[in-house]
Formats: sequence, C-alpha cells, structure tokens
Amino acid sequence: MLQNIIIGQYVAGNSVIHRLDARSKLTVIFIFVITVFLANTWLTYAFLFFTVFIAITLSRISLSYIYKGMKPIFFLVILMFIVHGFMTKEGEVLFSIGLFDIYLGGIIQGLFIAIRLLLLIMMTTLLTLTTAPIELTDGLENIFGPLRKINVPVHELALMMSISLRFIPTLLQETEKIMKAQMARGVDFTGGSFTNKVKAIIPLLVPLFMQSFRRAEDLAIAMEARAYRGGEGRTRLRELQWKTKDTVAVVAFATIALLLFTLRYSELL
Repeated sequence: MLQNIIIGQYVAGNSVIHRLDARSKLTVIFIFVITVFLANTWLTYAFLFFTVFIAITLSRISLSYIYKGMKPIFFLVILMFIVHGFMTKEGEVLFSIGLFDIYLGGIIQGLFIAIRLLLLIMMTTLLTLTTAPIELTDGLENIFGPLRKINVPVHELALMMSISLRFIPTLLQETEKIMKAQMARGVDFTGGSFTNKVKAIIPLLVPLFMQSFRRAEDLAIAMEARAYRGGEGRTRLRELQWKTKDTVAVVAFATIALLLFTLRYSELL
C-alpha cells in the first residue's frame, strides 16, 4: 500500500495544468483552501468536487491513478469522520453506542470535515503531480520574496519544502524495502492484535531514521560539492513566465471563493 501513495510525486506532461506558472498554481491552491472552509452546504461541496474533477481532467492524469494513490488516505478521512461523529453533540440523538450518543449534527459535521480533508488532499496532490520540484521551489521563493526585506531566508525555506516533498516517495520506498527485509526474517506486520502490530512497527523506525539521516548527509555533501552557498546571487535555467491562462485560472478560483463567501454571508444575515 505504501508504494501507491502519490503525495510528493511528479508526473511529467504537457497538459494545460502542467503548463501553468507555478506561482499561479500556488495562488489557486491558497484560494481553494479558503474556498473549502467557506463551503457549508451539500450543494457547495458538490460544486467543489466538480471543480476538482475538472482540474484532474485538464491535467490528463488518470482518475484510476489518483484513486489508487488516495486509498491509503481514506483511513485518515474515515478517522476524522468517526472522531467528529462521537465528539459533536448537536441536533437530535440518532442512536447510542455504549456510553456515547450519536447526534445528527455530529454525523453531518463529521461528513463535512471528512469531505474538506479529502478535497484539500486531492487538490494539493494534483499540485505536486503537475509541478516539477524545481518549479515549485522557484514559485515559493518568488511569492515569498518580499519577506527578504525582514531577513527571512526565503530561498532556503522554499528549498527545504521542495526537498521534503520530493523525499516523501523516497522514504516510502525505503519503508517498503525495510518491511520486506524484516518480513523475510519472520516479522509479521499484518497478523495478531493491534498492540502486536504497533510493536512490530517500532523496530521499523530505527533503520528508517538511520537511512533518512544517511540520505540527508549524502544530499548535503552533494550540494557542497557543487558549490551551493544559498540563494544569494543564484541564477535560474528556466525563468517563470506569467501568462494569460495563469490570470484566467486565478480569477476563476477567486470568483468561486467570492461567490461562496457571498452566499454564506447572506445566509448569516
């Protein structure tokens, strides 16, 4: 299952989404996050799912590929639904489980939170799937460039975030290799009680951390060997270019956010 996780991976392509400027895609993600938290009805959530579906279609990335990569995330989404279902006490009582009363408001709130989380993961995953790591770094550095005036190391922070995303698939592959090596030596990760499963995972963490530190050290040595000295005075092979389609994308999502904000504010009056 670990090898199916697609967060942090990049799929090369020539779609409309791939050709968008990294800055416009980051701006769209920021607007989309705000829009998701403005949604408060089934109709608005259905509209947001339709928007994500359109974006995936334009990216020309297979829906089955994204679904396969999202399956490991479903456990977290279901967990969020269960937690809110048990903890929120609003509306009428539907039924009781032991000492817990399940309320209608809790079920609805749990569904809304689960849908929000799913939408955010899908959209941010689409960002990494359609944006090369170097473009993502340049986009982040350009957007947060004004913070240099207050001595914020923008380039270094953007590089750290990009490297972190890039190494997610690598760490998952390492985890898969270590698990298979330990399974070959008799470790059972699937059988037994939940406590036994947790105990079986603990010995997995030590070699994983050791391998992570080793990779970080190798990366640092490689960067020093190539005379990396931070962002001061660095040039880029490919310069970012903001085009008309980037403006259209940002304006479209900003319009959606404004519409949902207007609908929600009108309901409160």
